[in-house]
Amino acid sequence: MTLKYLIQKEFLQIRRNAFLPRLIVMFPIVIMCVMPWVMQMEVKNIVVDVVDIDHTVESQRLVQQIAASNYFIFGGQKSTYAEAMKDIEKGRADVILEIRDGKYLIAANAVNGTKGSMGSAYLSQIVSAPFSASSATSVLTLYNKQQNYKLFMIPALFAIVMMLMTGFLPTLNIVGEKESGTIEQINVTPVSKWSFILAKLIPYWLIALFVITVCLLLAWLVYGITPAGPLWLVYVLAMLLALFFSSFGLIVSNYSDTMQQAMFVMWFFVVSIMLLSGLFTPTRSMPQWAYLTTYINPMHYFIDAIRTVFIRSGGLHETAHQVLALAGIGTLMGCWAVQSYKKNN
Repeated sequence: MTLKYLIQKEFLQIRRNAFLPRLIVMFPIVIMCVMPWVMQMEVKNIVVDVVDIDHTVESQRLVQQIAASNYFIFGGQKSTYAEAMKDIEKGRADVILEIRDGKYLIAANAVNGTKGSMGSAYLSQIVSAPFSASSATSVLTLYNKQQNYKLFMIPALFAIVMMLMTGFLPTLNIVGEKESGTIEQINVTPVSKWSFILAKLIPYWLIALFVITVCLLLAWLVYGITPAGPLWLVYVLAMLLALFFSSFGLIVSNYSDTMQQAMFVMWFFVVSIMLLSGLFTPTRSMPQWAYLTTYINPMHYFIDAIRTVFIRSGGLHETAHQVLALAGIGTLMGCWAVQSYKKNN
């Protein structure tokens, strides 16, 4: 019964807070409706200047193909290579295509390495297309057949939602009580460690379940994206990640005396965990020492598993490794969180 009243107290505090209810509603909406459009690795709107010395039918047809491409913005035809280079130097163009004596020279501005390499690769495909049309090579796209980057990114964004709802908010709640002195009143009562900690976590776990449901509905309504695998597994993975972040947040709050200190510590670790998880870039592209950190990174296991559920229609059998790893890391952090909490009675 004590736990019941403590949970009621937490919900009353959340409801009376002028900011938290708005954050709980607006955060998943912003994450799901804005981030998938801007957090993508597709390179588009590459400005191409063409220097056509040959002026043949084939070269003009190639120029028309470039102008019609969705990836390029045709910057116009320049009379000389030096003139096109001036556009590169002033940032008005990204790639130059020179056509001379039936040969093609592609020069890319690699200040932005990704844009330069991808732009030159796209342009090379267009240039070489007429010569490879008779090739017997065929490409079979598995799983994400439309190569929709949103289908790849949206499931991983759930991790950011869980990070805030079950990591930052409980941490700042507890440290806030430390600063106001109200936690000392709890410490001198017969309330057990477990009751106090669960009362702090359960409301945010329930809120996280609500937010995950909102995210799933928005993914379906806005993008037409739904899990190809079992829906219940998405909730299991979300709650296992919530166990880790909430436990980690408790550990930080137990060792922090002020909200500013807790905020900086949480931000440092969370950003490191997120950037090393494979959320934005493939983990296999990392240096070997950085890749080794993925073995203890719960967000990496979550992202890998939830993408398997959404894209490859994987079930519990296909994600058993990730589920066990999340459960093990979360349990270990939970025991540490309870052990590190000091109660003065």
